[in-house]
Amino acid sequence: MPVTPNRIDDTNFNRRIDLPFELRLQDFQMAIQDVYDFFYDVNAHLTAKGLQRLDDMLRPAIMSGVLSDMLTASLANHSRSLTENRYHNGHPDLIVQGVYSGNAVKAGTEGIEVKTTRKPGGAVDTHGARNQWMCVFVYRVDTESEPARDREPMTITELYLGQVTIEDFRRNPRGELGTRTATLHKEGIRRFRENWVYRVD
Repeated sequence: MPVTPNRIDDTNFNRRIDLPFELRLQDFQMAIQDVYDFFYDVNAHLTAKGLQRLDDMLRPAIMSGVLSDMLTASLANHSRSLTENRYHNGHPDLIVQGVYSGNAVKAGTEGIEVKTTRKPGGAVDTHGARNQWMCVFVYRVDTESEPARDREPMTITELYLGQVTIEDFRRNPRGELGTRTATLHKEGIRRFRENWVYRVD
């Protein structure tokens, strides 16, 4: 069975949501479709050679990093006012064009941090509690269907975009060698989920 292309269903968008920074629902639709098209092209090439799909090759943490980078770049490409933050590991990932010198800032406030996770509901670890706009894409990867060539393509199932504050986070315990992280607490994630942009029911 050949690799099947994935298509985003535009009826699953929340047309009542207020988007910041001149964003449009179609920006998200095109960004997600860009990622779907990339995975289809790569996986069709790999499976034609008898190799594993990219989805099966990548460890979950690497997969999330790749998706975050791709979605950030594609949103910057389609957005009218946002661009990628050119500061290495700068925050946030997307910033308003022309606000910061060279469109690069170590820690800015004018923009959106982009995260991806496999956890339904959009709860995701961050490197610290901040006042920020946060965008979380929830995705699903079929790793169980057999034979592997019949697996469903990677799918974005949820998308949230909301403004959160330091008070919305809880600090996570840190092991001896661990990095300190923060996650939206129960009330914070409840409010964040009210700002859903896209959901596959």
